[in-house]
Amino acid sequence: MRILKNFIFHVIALSLLCAVFTPLSVKGQELIQDKTEIIQAKVIEVASQETKKVPGTDLQSVYQTITVEILKGDQKGKVITIDNDFITLEAGDKIFLYHAIDGLDGRETYSVRDVDRRPVILIFIALFVAVVLFFSGKQGLRSLIGLAGSFFVILYILIPSLLNGYPPILTSIAVATVILFLAIYFTHGFNRISTVAFSGTVLAVILTGILAYIGVTLARFTGLATEEAFYLNLNTRGMLDFTGLLLGGIMIGVLGVLDDIAVTQAAVVRELYNSASHLSRKEIYKKALGVGKEHVGALVNTLALAYTGASLPLLLLFSSGDSSMGSVINQEIFATEIIRTVVGSIGLILTVPITTLLAVYWLKGYKGKYNHSDVSHTHH
Repeated sequence: MRILKNFIFHVIALSLLCAVFTPLSVKGQELIQDKTEIIQAKVIEVASQETKKVPGTDLQSVYQTITVEILKGDQKGKVITIDNDFITLEAGDKIFLYHAIDGLDGRETYSVRDVDRRPVILIFIALFVAVVLFFSGKQGLRSLIGLAGSFFVILYILIPSLLNGYPPILTSIAVATVILFLAIYFTHGFNRISTVAFSGTVLAVILTGILAYIGVTLARFTGLATEEAFYLNLNTRGMLDFTGLLLGGIMIGVLGVLDDIAVTQAAVVRELYNSASHLSRKEIYKKALGVGKEHVGALVNTLALAYTGASLPLLLLFSSGDSSMGSVINQEIFATEIIRTVVGSIGLILTVPITTLLAVYWLKGYKGKYNHSDVSHTHH
């Protein structure tokens, strides 16, 4: 209990410290321009529409002249007419406009930034919540609370801390620990199985962080291979450690699968003890490890395919050129994903023997309340 109390105390202290410095992060996000803003608007009328050939290509694109009404902000109610070649729009569509004011002559420009997808996003989030609650009941509710807490920690502790210049690696490990605490204990309850899973996962995260550091250092990654990293570097005036951010991203990205397999291994050991108490610790360890090997095989495949799917458009883009496959995967944007997948998979594999070993020694004689949800997949 003393360890748990100390852990909770440090979590609260970290949260308060980050909350104090959060306002400073706003300065790091200001765009280096005279005055820009994103405003919400609604398409009133499509005045004209035609299809033109994109210069220098064989592609056809739709060009529109649209009339929009600004819905919020200081310019609420203002009606303007602008050209649009970003996405085909119809009357009634809600969109976001990019508004810029030239600091020299005060000239204003408007352009279509994107359509308003928030209603669709909210509908699918509501559907997800409904499905989770329908099939999992109270267990699903606890899982959703843990998930919400994880996103809160990322948005209001991790991101402000990184923007304020805190060490990315140490900060990511600390935040990962908090996320794991929320994900495991809120979902599976405060019991010995959760403690075993939490301890095993934290150890695996630390080892994953060490491997990620070695891989990123040896591969000489800059962390600036993506477009968003490039613009973030401009917006923050080069004040952030992007290599450290890359390392932090790798660790945060594998948390879901690590806590999944840790909870499963702890539950397997508990069930083996309950159903075959005559077996020795060594025999229990071997049997539980056998289950873990099967689980790892499926999760490694899932992890690899997830990262490959996310990079598929870029992979097709580069492969369609004259470059060889060797030169394509050597580029940082792809090499990063390869290292991310391999390091994450190694961390996943190491979680099995670590958690199983802890469970074998801590769960002997522990009955607990049987709950099928202990072995459910709870990716966060």
